[in-house]
Amino acid sequence: MWQASRKDLPGQTPFASSLPRHSAAPSPGPRHQPPSAPPGCRRGISDRHVRDPGRDIRDEELKKFCSRVVNLLQKDELGPDAVDALQRLFLIVSATKYKRKLEDTCVHLLQTTLCSPKCPEQLQLLCASILREMSPRDDLSLSCDHVQSARQLSLVASVLLAQGDPKGEVRSVGQRVFRILESRQPEGPSPRHLLPVVSKITHLAPHTLHEDQTNQLSKRLVDWLRYASVQQGVAHTSGGFFSTPRARQPGPVTEVDGAVATDFFTVLSTGQHFTEDQWLNVQAFSMLRAWLLHSDPEGPSAPDTDDRSELEGSTLSVLSAGSTAGRLLPPRERLREKAFEYCQRLAEQSTRRALRKGDSDLQKACLVEAVLVLDVLCRQDPSFLYRTLSCLKALHARLCGDPARVRTLLPIAQFFLNHGEAAAVDSEAILRHLLTRTPSEFFHSPMLAFELTCFCRDNLPLFGRNLDILKRSFPNLFKLLAWNSPPLTAEFVALLPSLVDADTAVEVLHALLDLPCLTAALDLQLRLSPATSERPLWDPSLKIPSCLEASRDPQFQGLLQYLLRATASGTTERLGPLHRLLQPLASCARVLQCAQAVPTLLEAFFSAVTQFADGALTKQLALLLLERSDSLFQVPQYEAHVHRVLSSRFLALCALHPSLVVELAKELLEFVGSVSGIRGRGAMLASVVWAIGEYLSVSWDRRCTVEQINRFFEALEAVLFEVTQSRPSAALPRCPPQVVTVLMTTLTKLASRSQDLIPRVSLFLSKMRTPAQSPAPSSTSCEEDAGAVRTRAAELLTLLKMPSVAQFVLTPSTEVSEPRYHRDANTALPLALRTVSRLVEKETGLLPG
Repeated sequence: MWQASRKDLPGQTPFASSLPRHSAAPSPGPRHQPPSAPPGCRRGISDRHVRDPGRDIRDEELKKFCSRVVNLLQKDELGPDAVDALQRLFLIVSATKYKRKLEDTCVHLLQTTLCSPKCPEQLQLLCASILREMSPRDDLSLSCDHVQSARQLSLVASVLLAQGDPKGEVRSVGQRVFRILESRQPEGPSPRHLLPVVSKITHLAPHTLHEDQTNQLSKRLVDWLRYASVQQGVAHTSGGFFSTPRARQPGPVTEVDGAVATDFFTVLSTGQHFTEDQWLNVQAFSMLRAWLLHSDPEGPSAPDTDDRSELEGSTLSVLSAGSTAGRLLPPRERLREKAFEYCQRLAEQSTRRALRKGDSDLQKACLVEAVLVLDVLCRQDPSFLYRTLSCLKALHARLCGDPARVRTLLPIAQFFLNHGEAAAVDSEAILRHLLTRTPSEFFHSPMLAFELTCFCRDNLPLFGRNLDILKRSFPNLFKLLAWNSPPLTAEFVALLPSLVDADTAVEVLHALLDLPCLTAALDLQLRLSPATSERPLWDPSLKIPSCLEASRDPQFQGLLQYLLRATASGTTERLGPLHRLLQPLASCARVLQCAQAVPTLLEAFFSAVTQFADGALTKQLALLLLERSDSLFQVPQYEAHVHRVLSSRFLALCALHPSLVVELAKELLEFVGSVSGIRGRGAMLASVVWAIGEYLSVSWDRRCTVEQINRFFEALEAVLFEVTQSRPSAALPRCPPQVVTVLMTTLTKLASRSQDLIPRVSLFLSKMRTPAQSPAPSSTSCEEDAGAVRTRAAELLTLLKMPSVAQFVLTPSTEVSEPRYHRDANTALPLALRTVSRLVEKETGLLPG
């Protein structure tokens, strides 16, 4: 079959990037391996050799080994010893990220061996692989001007192109390759080794090729794509005793279902052996999309942009499509026409039932590439649009019911996003199907998850009025993130601002906080689902029969369905019971990885939402932070990391709308009065207390009253008394000193605004200054913390000796933030503090203790 013979295909071309990992992609054979694996490296070198000589070899040992390589390469006959030595040298230079230094004599002999026409191909490939690993180098003397062999030229070109383009190597290589392609006689060497080089050149320096060279290769590509032989190749005989000239004549190529091919040859045609033009057909299709983009990136130049858009929506394009066959087309347009026919042929071949799994995988990959080529053709020439629409509509209808080919839906959706408006076709149904069913059913496919996320991120400008579909599908997209969080975190950081608006912000924040719980729920869902061939692996050490049994309880079914919903519901649910149900899965590695990504995603969320949040939304988000700070899925270290983000963002929300403290007075009092919040939510509590002291003032909100200040003072005083008088234990750990100092500072601020409270806070601060009142320290760090608390108490007590100055320092006006306030020596805040300090020091007899 084709898959058994295509290993002779040289080099990897752009088409290979569209092949799935498990597909039978065209791969280099034993005589033309990529630089990452020279021939024989896997066959004769063990893992021990990869690890020891590659990473652990010293410079002195490398120098001795290079001397041995030099001695072997200087011999007239290069035998197996030279092959083995070059294989080991390649592993040495490639098994580390650090650049190895080879002797100049060794590098020179590697170049000489590579350019020698009598050298075996295996040794040439090894030399090229080593030189590529050492690139870039300034001392190379390679040149492709006198190389005649196409295979040898492809190796030399690969080394030169790896140097970058400091001396114009890309242009010189391109001109040499095209001279060989133009001067090739029918009996000359095959050009298929040079096509990957041409594809690389068009990627690195697309403007180095001349117009006539572009047209010439376009003509050759037409011949290779459309007019390859439909008869199988002749098997190469060894010429031995049993060989006979009366060998059986080759038959026609077949389709993937075994039927005899009745149309022209394509990459999906199968056979036992293949002719040279059939190999060129495969190579031509693999580089077709890249060549189309290079040869005419802006599309036809005849109509202007405005005229072109009118052409796309008129019947003129239909008429022009039908008239192309009756006139002689220029090379570029003729290549587009044959490429269109080739893609239509692949679409027809993809409907056939393949007899082998390798052929089935190849069908999927070729169909993806064919749709991408059609997209390029329609962008360059609108006359192809109406001929393509019917084909892709039928293809989409067929693929929607085929889970095995779901990956092809992405390029089809891309096509309709690009051309739906021009063709007056609504892409809403296609996008809705893609964003609704695909993430729910295939979230466990890493490649599909990455491609779908990138599709959404890259096409945000094209969604237009369909952007609402993307926003409402965020619960489904979060399934991809929950299951594949490490590789998708960066993509979702870029995508998240487009998913959030005033209507979805609250629900999105709940979903982000519940992301590790969603990962556990997806794991549970897969364990309950019937076995499938692509079901991912999970940790077998986790025995969760209680979860599996309890998940069937109707009490949890509704919560699970809400967590696994496909679209935004506009409502929120308390998932506390579900957290307890899924707790056995909290130690799963995938859940732990997801929990590590949540703080980064929360930062991205708040950075986006603060750009448009009004007072009402800010109040909702602040209240949500207070509520969710003690209702998180219990994953190790997750709560502490999330609290760190929530505390800083709560302060940012209060700074954005300072009136939040007065509006949420009841909720804030309940929060600070919670004993559990002191120990488990130290960072969050410190931020809330600081916000109270900063913004509970008439200067920020006229609705603030003395009664409110007194209520907050009494609540915070009780909290401070409790945390300072209680002894730490295993059940009740020591309160962080940051919380204690923030509580003392806030009480002092409130007392400066309601001076009747000054005696109470002064008495308390006086006790805090006395070491006997502090708990006995159990370590040096505890002693340092206690010292910091006593120092802060003394500072605050000093300020309270002059209430008017204390109010000036602790509750400054908005003018203090102006630069003038800190530059003017007469009004600067540091000057006022120094003056107060000197006045207080003169009356030391008034200080207690």
